[in-house]
Amino acid sequence: MRAVRRHLFPQHSAPGQGVVWEWLSDDGSWTAYEASICDYLEQQVSKGNQLVDLAPLGYNYTVNYATHTQTNKTSSFCRSVRRQAGPPYPVTTIIAPPGHTGIACSCHQCLSGSGTGPVSGRYRHSMTNLPAYPAPQHPPHRTAFVFGTHQAFAPYNKPSLSGARSAPRLNTTNPWGAASPSLGSQPLYRFSLSHLGPQHLPPGSSTSGAVSASLPSGPSSSPGSVPATVPVQMPKPSRVQQALAGATPKPEPEQVIKNYTEELKVPPDEDCIICMEKLSAASGYSDVTDSKAIGPLAVGRLTKCSHAFHLLCLLAMYCNGNKDGSLQCPSCKTIYGEKTGTQPQGKMEVLRFQMSLPGHEDCGTILIVYNIPHGIQGPEHPNPGKPFTARGFPRQCYLPDNAQGRKVLELLKVAWKRRLIFTVGTSSTTGETDTVVWNEIHHKTEMDRNVTGHGYPDPNYLQNVLAELAAQGVTEDCLEQQ
Repeated sequence: MRAVRRHLFPQHSAPGQGVVWEWLSDDGSWTAYEASICDYLEQQVSKGNQLVDLAPLGYNYTVNYATHTQTNKTSSFCRSVRRQAGPPYPVTTIIAPPGHTGIACSCHQCLSGSGTGPVSGRYRHSMTNLPAYPAPQHPPHRTAFVFGTHQAFAPYNKPSLSGARSAPRLNTTNPWGAASPSLGSQPLYRFSLSHLGPQHLPPGSSTSGAVSASLPSGPSSSPGSVPATVPVQMPKPSRVQQALAGATPKPEPEQVIKNYTEELKVPPDEDCIICMEKLSAASGYSDVTDSKAIGPLAVGRLTKCSHAFHLLCLLAMYCNGNKDGSLQCPSCKTIYGEKTGTQPQGKMEVLRFQMSLPGHEDCGTILIVYNIPHGIQGPEHPNPGKPFTARGFPRQCYLPDNAQGRKVLELLKVAWKRRLIFTVGTSSTTGETDTVVWNEIHHKTEMDRNVTGHGYPDPNYLQNVLAELAAQGVTEDCLEQQ
């Protein structure tokens, strides 16, 4: 058992202003100093000190701002350092209801009233006001299981197609954010899951391509023990991996529309809900969407749900996304093909320990740790080429280690590989734009209380999250296909 403490940094400090100091590790990647060191370095440099001694903080190093180096005072070994300036962390203006000293929660789950816990009395998730720093480097033997991914229909607000007579937003979401404190010593079983997305990384970032995973080697006999690394065989490449590797060319947009629709000779007497024009009239996107294969008067019905639209409107909607070969009905949300998302590159780790969650005292707990670093937005994101922030990572989430909890875990792995857990957008908690946010698959980020509605006990959570996964096209059928 160890003591822990919580440290708050003022808004004018280095963490509050988005300033991070980093040192160059042996593998060529940049690692952030602790927040207190970043703040101390920033204070000393602002005073004009070019050589900063870290001895007052208990470290045997000096940092030279002029040469951007860190020197070990005993061995004289030098490392490169750098100062990264990100956007300042915003301060929320939401006021908590009377009788509670916390900050009111304004996440998507709380605002929409569609969450799994009580709507009233929810408050800000743990640690969402703290800036994120990259997680410490894992030992060399702890490698990651890498899966390929590719682009998909974007789950955030995109600009309407210019020139359309009617210009509805094709898809929207209100993301929500959370993070939670770390655990004490418990017997752990670990599994790593990483993905390489098509985003651009900032200078100094690195990824591992090793094909292995840390898996349980048997029951843990001592508290805090970590299982040995077990090599695993790379599974048969999925369509996502093949697409990323270039093995499967992207289908033509017109062909995707034809694959999932049946053209109607006589259009029904109703409106197209995409362009809001009569189906008997020309598509509202006919003046901005050019297609040799689909005419402006063509009307079709989706094969599963039978909802009818202008085929040119469906084409415009598809082309406004990531063109990954999947299509989602804008009326009932039925998914055609394999839906993927826009989640940035990151790492998903799964651990197990013996402590129980409230309401699930008959089993242990599954801990999911998501880690996504800051980066540069790719072509599938709202502002390609612009930096995005990743606040509050690593984020920790909890599931009961029972049959249904393990089913949810396997489906979350599928959702992670399809880039559906997170996206880049605007935080409804802080208002920050161009930041990594949750993507409508709710996670429990508190283990031993349910003050915010995002903890335990919650008897309906597992069933509700299965429904949310199904809405993203992630069902038990996906597990059978693996």
